[in-house]
Amino acid sequence: MNDIRRAMSAALAVALIAVPGIGAQERRADARDAYFRAVAEFFGLPRSEVSILGEWQIPPDEIPVVLFLAHHAGISPEAIVALRRSGKGWSELAGRYEVGPAQFYVPLPEGASAGVLQAVYDRYRTIPIAGWGRVTLTDRDIVSLVNLRMLAQTLHMAPEAVLAAVREGSWLDVYARLLKEPDGSRREGTGR
Repeated sequence: MNDIRRAMSAALAVALIAVPGIGAQERRADARDAYFRAVAEFFGLPRSEVSILGEWQIPPDEIPVVLFLAHHAGISPEAIVALRRSGKGWSELAGRYEVGPAQFYVPLPEGASAGVLQAVYDRYRTIPIAGWGRVTLTDRDIVSLVNLRMLAQTLHMAPEAVLAAVREGSWLDVYARLLKEPDGSRREGTGR
């Protein structure tokens, strides 16, 4: 009987190893964990607090936005999450708590490519700084700008270098790709 159990256990182990996607799931969990550590570092929070937010059915790349808005609005992340889950958009929440486009802006050197954020930077560039309150940001723009700031600082990279790594996928995927790059390609980033 024990021999049958051992044989079945061995067969199950071999089957699990052979199942495509198991390794990818583990790599994705590792990338998520590393991303959450970066978020915690950027906001000066315990990793466990960011993990809790990650369990609240919020996409990982929106967690920095929760913390950014909570910090700038002076309210709890839980309040931001509750409002977001009730259907409020990031731009609506930013307006509600008077977190304006100037606070989301991440400086780029003159003439640097803004990549996927080119349209956003074009809007900033067409309006004098004093009028940036009129810059319209979509929810996606807000998620991208907050993640750009966070990744540039935590990876000690210039924002334009982070933008150059953006292809497809989430900001978590961008972070995972950037972690694989040699340190020699990194330059100083930007502050919160």
